[in-house]
Amino acid sequence: MKFETFSVPCTGEQVLYGVHESGLPIYILKKAGYRSAYATVAVRYGSVDTAFAVDGKMRTVPAGIAHYLEHKLFESEDGDAFLQYAKTGANANAYTSFQQTAYLFSCTENFEKSLEILLNLVQNPYFTEENVEKERGIIGQEIRMCADDPDRLAMFNALEMLYAVHPVRIDIAGTEQSIAEITPGLLYDCYHTFYNLRNMVLAVCGDVDPDEVAKAADRTLKAAPPFSLTRQLPQEPPTVSEHRRVAHMEVAAPVFHIGFKEPVAGDRVHTGEELMAAQVFLELLCGHASPLYADLMAKGLINETFGSGYFEGVGFGAFLFSGESRDADAVAAALVAEIERMRKDGIDEKRFAEEKRALYGQLITALNSVESCADFLVDDCFCGRKPFALIDSVAALDVQSVYTVLHEKLRTENMAVSLVLPKGE
Repeated sequence: MKFETFSVPCTGEQVLYGVHESGLPIYILKKAGYRSAYATVAVRYGSVDTAFAVDGKMRTVPAGIAHYLEHKLFESEDGDAFLQYAKTGANANAYTSFQQTAYLFSCTENFEKSLEILLNLVQNPYFTEENVEKERGIIGQEIRMCADDPDRLAMFNALEMLYAVHPVRIDIAGTEQSIAEITPGLLYDCYHTFYNLRNMVLAVCGDVDPDEVAKAADRTLKAAPPFSLTRQLPQEPPTVSEHRRVAHMEVAAPVFHIGFKEPVAGDRVHTGEELMAAQVFLELLCGHASPLYADLMAKGLINETFGSGYFEGVGFGAFLFSGESRDADAVAAALVAEIERMRKDGIDEKRFAEEKRALYGQLITALNSVESCADFLVDDCFCGRKPFALIDSVAALDVQSVYTVLHEKLRTENMAVSLVLPKGE
């Protein structure tokens, strides 16, 4: 197969990109001298994809089915893929997010054989009444365990308040009620809908031979049929459905999630500039070097568990703040006050420059990790960006982009506070 070459910003490393004759896009980042190699096959299919149209025919499937598929693909008529990986010495795993499913391994030897196992497992589904029923018990137990996690409860309560209809409000694993509806037939239907090589990507990183990757692909990949799919996302209202919710559990300390909903029109995808501006803004607002963080710590309102992040994807976006606090409402009030102060007084351009340099440095440092590099390549592919384009987005970022975040994306009327308190409080 033929590869096109891209240069990694700052480092000058070469990313090879090509589309295998089967239809699978392939990225290879060769890192000479690295002992570990890493590969991931990702599918543009996540927990939010519960409604879609194929050839004009609308389908709605139970929540949690993408995660269910992830669990079942490791099993085949020839046995468990984990047992095959044990023979090659590779460490394998998989995960399902809101918008993608990924299968991965890392190894220090037998790379080509491990890659063949990976490519085979995503192409050979094996679902029976017996093994699907067995998995239902396993996933049900996972759902119940997650329900006992106070931080997870606080987060999904926040998402339920922020999003009235978007499926991002539903736990990735689904519910015990939704997974009860999953059958082998439904799994095969969703597999054949989404697990098309043209809807997937392979990213490889490490001291690997591109010819080995191409040969493994030639030996294992089957030609993919044309891919035709229309995802159906409900029209999410711009406002939140609820502003405050309290739950009670056996917890040692109260847990909170505070969210600010960003109205996102339709199925719009955020640009690299928007993502990086949001990250810089969060550091300016409440990063460890910010006055607000120091003040909240000094007053004992937060501890080292405090964190923030920009939660975004197709058709949704939110700024989330979380941690432990004896008075989460005071934390929320302090966030609102600091946002208003920044709108009034403006952004300190010296601090902006410092946080911009720090974020740029973090992205460059991440290039030392084969796992991070592969994840970058997958995200860039699915978002239609050039490889490692976010590094260039940070370099080109100006303070006006952060002002756009400050003035347009954090509105008090779109704030939700989720609390998990100890029982009896």
